[in-house]
Amino acid sequence: MSWASWTTTGVYSGRGGVLTDEVGVLTGDLTVHTTWAGGEARVAVQYSGASDWFTLSGSPTPCLSEDDSRALHQAVVQAVQDGGGATVSSAVSESRGTPAP
Repeated sequence: MSWASWTTTGVYSGRGGVLTDEVGVLTGDLTVHTTWAGGEARVAVQYSGASDWFTLSGSPTPCLSEDDSRALHQAVVQAVQDGGGATVSSAVSESRGTPAP
């Protein structure tokens, strides 16, 4: 089984931060981590330097290839920087050039 992961540190959230399943909205200096395996991508965020990880709302999401998961990770990083309660769904929509639902 193929898998891959990416981590981006020092991502400053835009106004409104990101929405997590466990604790609601996070803002500030965040780390974004994406793991791809078994045809899906799982995205988590944490305060940079902290030990607790939180599931970004909308994760996991179907993702067919390693290349697609890398593109998703970059779209999530951009969505975090944009803020506005970013979720995986908003990142996917943004990466495809369509408005979020």
